[in-house]
Amino acid sequence: MKLNCDMGESFGAWQMGNDQAVMPWIDMANIACGFHASDPDIMAQTVAWAISHHVEIGAHPGYDDKVGFGRRSVPHSLTSIAQLVAYQAGALNAICQLQGSRISYIKPHGALYNDMMADEAIFEAIIKAVAGLNRNQQIDLKLMILAKSDNANYQEIAQYYKVQLLLEAFADRAYSEAGLLVPRSQPGAVYYNTERIKQQVVELAQGRVTTISGETLFLKADTVCVHGDNEQSIATIAALHKVLNP
Repeated sequence: MKLNCDMGESFGAWQMGNDQAVMPWIDMANIACGFHASDPDIMAQTVAWAISHHVEIGAHPGYDDKVGFGRRSVPHSLTSIAQLVAYQAGALNAICQLQGSRISYIKPHGALYNDMMADEAIFEAIIKAVAGLNRNQQIDLKLMILAKSDNANYQEIAQYYKVQLLLEAFADRAYSEAGLLVPRSQPGAVYYNTERIKQQVVELAQGRVTTISGETLFLKADTVCVHGDNEQSIATIAALHKVLNP
């Protein structure tokens, strides 16, 4: 199982996270594309760090909402959603090309990610954007979505458009019995204890997860998301890397 991390989310003089310290421990970097965070210089620096550590690069597009950090839903037509995803993915890919690399997947950010998982029409709009980029640029971008207990409908749509999905789980988030993330507003929704996080990643690698109520839920995931916002979280990511790569 691969570790992925949201990165490149600084903007100008405003610093978010510690990407340089996290990069050696992850497999996939979801790099912000300028709408919810980042700018061309931040994107280029993050790409350079990813290349130097042989980390797979993915576009992390969101709603155009720097003030809300892309965590607020912004009404769009389905066509506009497809276009904003293509616009941001194309921008990051161009930055990558300057350094002899390219993106290999797309992971929507924040509210756009949540809206995609709650509304099949938005999911299909994003799938169409990915399929269009693949067809016209002759590449094979994948789309990262939330691993749920049942992703059959989304898998069927993706297969129709010939787009491969990457199923993502979370190292530090509690799961409900329905296989969804427990909302951050609820007690116990986010794990901070390193041992608890390690335990969850080990379970996910085995195809299961313990829900917030203590039940076992079978969950297939290709990658697990980690966050590197402080020194403790970076140490946790390093420990997870060693767990998955003994």
